Amino acid sequence: MQGNYNAFYQEAQTFLGDRIYKDYLRRLVYGIDASCYRYIPQLVCKALNEAEIIKIYALAQKYKTPLTFRAAGSSLSGQACSEGVLVMASLGWQEISLHEDGQSVRLGCGVIGAQANHALKPQHQKIGPDPATIATAMIGGILANNASGMCCGVEQNSYHTLKSIRVILSDGTLLDTAQESSVQAFKKSHSTLLEGLLELRQEVLEDSNLHALIKKKYQIKNTTGYSLNALIDFSDPIEILSHLFIGSEGTLGFIAACELACVPDLPFKTCLLLFYENLNLAIEAVRILANNKDKISAAEVMDFACLASMQGVEGMPEVLNRVEPGYTCILVQLESDDLGILEANTIFVLQALENVPTILPIAKSADPKEYNTWWKIRKGLFPIVAGRRRVGASVITEDLCFSMEHLQEGIARLQNLLAVHGFKEHSVIFGHALSGNLHFVITPLLENEDERTQFSALVEDMAHMVASLQGSIKAEHGTGRMVAPFVELEWGKKAYGICQRIKALFDPEGLLNPDVILSEDPHIHTKNLKTSPLIAAPLESCMECGFCERACPSRYLSLTPRQRIVLQREIAHLQESQENQPLLEELLEGYAYLSDETCAACHMCATLCPLGIDSATIALKSRQEAKAPALAKSVLNHLDTTISALKGGLHATQIAQVLLGSENLQTWSMQAHLKLGTPAISKYMPQSNPYKLHSKPATKNVLYFSTCMNRAFAPSKFMPDRRSLQEVFESLCAKAGFGVLYPPSLPKFCCGKAFINYADLSAQNQEKNAQMFKELCKGGEIPIVLDHSACSAHLLEGFKDQGLQIYDMPIFIQEILLESLQIQPLQESVALYTMCASKRLGYQENMRALAQACVQGAVLEHADTLCCGFAGDKGFLTPELNQHALMDLARFYKDKNLKRGFCSSSTCEVGLSQQTHIPFQHIAYLVDACTR
Repeated sequence: MQGNYNAFYQEAQTFLGDRIYKDYLRRLVYGIDASCYRYIPQLVCKALNEAEIIKIYALAQKYKTPLTFRAAGSSLSGQACSEGVLVMASLGWQEISLHEDGQSVRLGCGVIGAQANHALKPQHQKIGPDPATIATAMIGGILANNASGMCCGVEQNSYHTLKSIRVILSDGTLLDTAQESSVQAFKKSHSTLLEGLLELRQEVLEDSNLHALIKKKYQIKNTTGYSLNALIDFSDPIEILSHLFIGSEGTLGFIAACELACVPDLPFKTCLLLFYENLNLAIEAVRILANNKDKISAAEVMDFACLASMQGVEGMPEVLNRVEPGYTCILVQLESDDLGILEANTIFVLQALENVPTILPIAKSADPKEYNTWWKIRKGLFPIVAGRRRVGASVITEDLCFSMEHLQEGIARLQNLLAVHGFKEHSVIFGHALSGNLHFVITPLLENEDERTQFSALVEDMAHMVASLQGSIKAEHGTGRMVAPFVELEWGKKAYGICQRIKALFDPEGLLNPDVILSEDPHIHTKNLKTSPLIAAPLESCMECGFCERACPSRYLSLTPRQRIVLQREIAHLQESQENQPLLEELLEGYAYLSDETCAACHMCATLCPLGIDSATIALKSRQEAKAPALAKSVLNHLDTTISALKGGLHATQIAQVLLGSENLQTWSMQAHLKLGTPAISKYMPQSNPYKLHSKPATKNVLYFSTCMNRAFAPSKFMPDRRSLQEVFESLCAKAGFGVLYPPSLPKFCCGKAFINYADLSAQNQEKNAQMFKELCKGGEIPIVLDHSACSAHLLEGFKDQGLQIYDMPIFIQEILLESLQIQPLQESVALYTMCASKRLGYQENMRALAQACVQGAVLEHADTLCCGFAGDKGFLTPELNQHALMDLARFYKDKNLKRGFCSSSTCEVGLSQQTHIPFQHIAYLVDACTR
């Protein structure tokens, strides 16, 4: 590391502590984004607040170190990559504040777009920008890229819905345009900057040709270069400055927060599925649709290659099987808050389209179940195409925009370029038809010199083609590095000179995100391209898009699924090349904690991954290799003794809590954990379960396989209900007229989840359980209930399609017992957490419905915590994982003044109680408290 970076590191440690990284592993994995570029920063910082950003700026100025700001890292053009200092801003930047009853919303730069829409949903509003990555992309990136999507067009993007912005300039000055005092102070301190902007505006206004060019180019989507329309749209220099930040990609300063005007989230929708014999007919239909944009919210066009790629995919509509070569599809969506208006608009649009014949019958639907399957064609395109790419191939997505008059020619010429450069068989074209916005996906083998050359030539020829048709080389993905060499080609010398002067006004030393938007390197778009070393087959198709990261409980602590896969690729490369053994050993050493020990193996990443990739397999494979089968076999064969020993340990903990105090014991155990690696003891540690299990048969019975954990655990002394879970379930069953049968072999019963890393033991245990279930449940006649959702999920997966009635306890209560219970809802609001295994089973709605049936108040859930990170024993052995996983959830509940929370996992409940200071118990306790 160069001396100036080392000095930066030493000084930044004084205020960032352990949130600045210089080790290769984290510089590598944190430096990767969703683009096709690979840059490894010299340093990575995680900034939590504006004061830290200002100090980082000061160090950058002092040591002349370039800075790159990043939010989610989901951008595609290389604008979030860095060879200097990468500054990550997500945790700590999550402010959401609704104004004017949801007519506008104040958002921190670390808020995910979908989180903003979730907060606005009760007001039937949403933010205007709707990028396809909205479930991943953060507001800072959405604004910095002026990202848009299927519905927002030009009118509802960040630029046009911006009400105010909070930014920090390169000299460390904070400007909040919503605060008059901040604005006035800035006008005094930065009069030269503002005068410079006004001079640029005047220059543009006096040049009629340049003025006309700018006006015309922003009638369609355009993210090439800076937002030059700010110079003609506004006369107030503060407004010019604010809107120049939109689409500036971190090259003018740091976006900390903003206020956006909201747009209606209309409740009623109708969709049309249209198939045309060829592309030319489809474009005729697109022109008609574009002339009726006031009635249509979205129109997505897909070429034959798109449709062919989706044939045979599970869940796709049957009509795809009737598609023949050359066919083109348009998926149209209309929406309104009035059903009558919606129907009238639909009839009008269909009549307008009558002169353009479809090749297949028009499909029309207002049923979400039906039209959502149509949207699966469009939304599934990218992952399916990416998933089917050749081994080692990269996934590159580009987007262009043409005016409606040039759209047909633009598509034809793009198809020709793809064929000329060898990508006809490895590409698809689709896009937002109403905007003239086309996307194409290619999957080149960038390690192949010929394909690398073809890719470079394609980008260059494409840029010239788009410029010749007065289109946008980048419509919504941002300029980045991908088209930085072609900004002048698109805009011309005068406009490009304006862009250069804007950059100089804000960043005179060129330290902010160099080579992004403006670059003196004509080949920057072809440098530092990613390659894909061969890794395990289940991981190979990862596109590094980052969609998975929101689900990961370790995202604030160590690595995310995307980053774990990046690490696997680097390890595979070093192992194959044998070029740097010390670096390989360094990565393997770091892997042990950052990738393995801090992975909860919750599998939630697979639920958000477009390709269903489960990165938990990385850690599970390591754990299988490190297994101790003799010890595991002894534990399983003597489970009754093991549970007795566990009860003894819990009893000793109870005594220690009495003698030392629960808070003291918790503090001291954590200190010992940090120094010695011993287990952490929570204040909410369960007590030893003294309850004796005896069957209580009746006319109707249930086989209650109480899990090993809950046979040992009784509620902590800080819980409102101290009864054992078994006693509570027996009470509920008695009220509903059910008897409870405990299997004679229960003391030695284990579902097997704890032994999944031991293939032979797991198979033996599975066979033993199968025989036991067959004997006890009378061929599936008697239902089986388990009381820990993770164990239930394991058995449900292992015994599906075997004729057994296996229930997780909350589901049995809701589906079987509830109809026989008399409920008197409690007058309170409660917290609810559906643990990750239950979410994967699709039980979240069941849990919510069950809780809501029991209370008259609200059932409050934190929608974005998908896994608590307790992960069985991780909460005791790696407690920092649970702490970091629940940071957002704890903040959510902090001001809710709730007395109780409910879950369905005794281990998760320990961590939930610990981090929120709300006592969490199994949801059965809630149902029993309000039923007779």
